Amino acid sequence: MITAIDTNILLDILIPDEEHAHASKKLLEIYNEKGSLIISEIVFTELASQFLSEKEIKAFLSDTSIRLVHSNEKSLSLAGEKWKEYSKGRQDNLQCPSCGKKMSVHCPACNKNISFRQHIISDFIIGAHALVLSDLLLTRDRGFYKTYFRDLKIIQET
Repeated sequence: MITAIDTNILLDILIPDEEHAHASKKLLEIYNEKGSLIISEIVFTELASQFLSEKEIKAFLSDTSIRLVHSNEKSLSLAGEKWKEYSKGRQDNLQCPSCGKKMSVHCPACNKNISFRQHIISDFIIGAHALVLSDLLLTRDRGFYKTYFRDLKIIQET
């Protein structure tokens, strides 16, 4: 079994996040025993901000048995397709990161819709990478991935 990991799971452990650190660490242990753990180049890049050098991040990945697996053309094309889908609908809706429910926010003075970009294309690369190159994704951002990557198996904190 190949398990992809989203940045938030690893940052829970590195920062550490009192609310999520134990559960995220446990998820990594469970899925490391079931097979291999991978990250995309986007996750690697986001993690690099937490280390003083490339040598340190490589040591962390080695110590945790996490491998960097580069995206391929199929995953990158899928990310672009899903980004286009998201971009068309984002002007009207905000999306809950937990359940995926979409909602609108309007200005109280003029009643015009206020739009926010909640996601950037790197989120779509992570999702497509996981869908194409792994069996499942460990993440806390369930609503977003469930909406745009319906076939992606998502594992959340236990």
